[in-house]
Amino acid sequence: MKFTTLLLTILLLFNCTAKKTEEPKTTGYTLEIIEGRYNVAFLIMDGTFNTEFTAPFDIFQHTKYRENIKAMNVFTVANTKEPITTFEGVRILPDFNYLTDSLPKIDILVVPSAEHHLDTDLEDTAMLYFIKKVDEEALYITSHCDGAFVLAKAGLLNEAVSTTFPSDIDKMRTLFPLLDIRKDVLFVHDDKYITSAGGAKSFEAALYLSELLYGKEIAQSLAGGLVIDWNLDDVPHLIID
Repeated sequence: MKFTTLLLTILLLFNCTAKKTEEPKTTGYTLEIIEGRYNVAFLIMDGTFNTEFTAPFDIFQHTKYRENIKAMNVFTVANTKEPITTFEGVRILPDFNYLTDSLPKIDILVVPSAEHHLDTDLEDTAMLYFIKKVDEEALYITSHCDGAFVLAKAGLLNEAVSTTFPSDIDKMRTLFPLLDIRKDVLFVHDDKYITSAGGAKSFEAALYLSELLYGKEIAQSLAGGLVIDWNLDDVPHLIID
């Protein structure tokens, strides 16, 4: 009897320990929207490319570590609150569902490239409507790589000079023959629209916007924090006055 009781006790302890071990760990992350900062939204979806998302996110997120500037609240928006999977396989949990949630006023919208920005995403009427609504009040709208196709489809680039991923420029010109799309530049700034070639050069477009908002010294400080040499004069770009 004693042996049986001891065995049952051991089994119960083992089960309790196993259950505790299986409980998922939480990161403790809580999105904080601080008043008086720029609100910067990143539009993400399945198939978003890592670099076009993470490059500007890194630059803008680091503004909160600089003193005496109007820093940025950075957050992600998608058409779901479920995890999205990037083209490279990274899973990201969106902060807001733009279809159902009440969002903070967006000052800057970042549209990274995604796998289907040249085809099915251009038929996503809910996404295009969201972009148009944000455009009504946003200070800046930026795209990286093929994110420019989405801005073009939404009609935002009708009066603006733009660029996109180098090998997709001819495709963009075919789809949007009335647009002025430039080659041989890494980014174009026209009115409130900043379109970039994407890839690792997404850093350059983000640093340019940082310099525009905060000045050269802060932009170089943000670049230095990521071990990037930043000098606007060294970057092929076009600014339309």
